[in-house]
Amino acid sequence: MGAQMETLILTAAWEPVGRVGWERAMTLWLAGRAEVVEVYEDRRVRTVSVHFEVPSVLRFVRGLRPQTKRRPSFSRANVYARDEGRCQYCGRRVPRHDATFDHVVPRGRGGKTGWDNIVIACLPCNRVKACRTPDEAGMALLAAPRRPHVLPRAPMMVTWEKGMPLTWRQYLRDTRYWGARLEQDG
Repeated sequence: MGAQMETLILTAAWEPVGRVGWERAMTLWLAGRAEVVEVYEDRRVRTVSVHFEVPSVLRFVRGLRPQTKRRPSFSRANVYARDEGRCQYCGRRVPRHDATFDHVVPRGRGGKTGWDNIVIACLPCNRVKACRTPDEAGMALLAAPRRPHVLPRAPMMVTWEKGMPLTWRQYLRDTRYWGARLEQDG
């Protein structure tokens, strides 16, 4: 079984939310948290007494848990979610793999790396701003960076990539967000 084999994960409402390794997929299924929607036809896991087909697509049987009341920790993924995947200078939607993280007040000028000084920026805007403040660069922020109380659920942005299992295609085709790679967290 290749370490690269992954399983697409869908919400209870059939929306793609990520992908996990086949081992984690088997754990979700065997724990009763997800149901198998598609399997790899030529892949099986064998134990002493049982053979399992490896899931290609899983769907959670219940909705995802609501956010806890704990405030979100500072991370690249959470900054991206806070800014809703949009450049905070021009407003253009930026796929995760193209997003840059800009220090509003440059580090060379005492700017800290934290919620109140980091925003998502597209590469062209980040290059224009360079090592200046937004005022010096003649740019305005769409919203002042701040630590959020809760994060919006980040939309899954999906596109077809060469090498993805064919069984995933029908679940990705109808996705509202088309145009960026499906990325795996962690």
